[in-house]
Amino acid sequence: MAEMTTGRRERKKARTRQALADAAVRLFTERGFDDVGVREVAEAADVSLSTLFKHFPSKEALVFDLDEDVESALVAAVRDRVPGQPVLHALRDHMVHTRTAVRTDDPTFVLVESTPALRDYARRMWSRHERTLAATLAEATGLDPEDPAVTGLARFALEAPGLARASEDPARTMRDVFALLENGWATTALARQEVRPDRDG
Repeated sequence: MAEMTTGRRERKKARTRQALADAAVRLFTERGFDDVGVREVAEAADVSLSTLFKHFPSKEALVFDLDEDVESALVAAVRDRVPGQPVLHALRDHMVHTRTAVRTDDPTFVLVESTPALRDYARRMWSRHERTLAATLAEATGLDPEDPAVTGLARFALEAPGLARASEDPARTMRDVFALLENGWATTALARQEVRPDRDG
């Protein structure tokens, strides 16, 4: 019985959280982030203001309701990869499957990009993810958490979705970025042209 009660409680919390996030994005998109107060969001979701803040610590957080899930999935992609799979390939596959579906015309994406407060929040959020991912990579590889190999990979892996979203083929672009991370600039066609001997010299 206790498990059933806990299950119902968790489902109710999840529904409330989703209702708040949906209401927030709808209101922010319709009227602008700065012109909507958190009390209005709570009323639109039919909950109290105190309930809103139990689920979201700030107004900005309402737009990023999957923040914790995104970070947990990044960690799981590395920790739960198949035996023998390099961490780089695990991250690449995870990013291709989870971060290439959002396009630049997505309403939430447009909202974030057009709102300075949300862009700043997103940068801080990704910085937190970067530190967590770097620590996870260090754990998986045995390297020091401050080693440029893990801090650099974490940074570039989290920058890749931004590059992919701006392309016509996000999945291919994502794979190309990770190929560059894996093989280095020297293997690219442009790099080979750069080192071509000067015939006029």
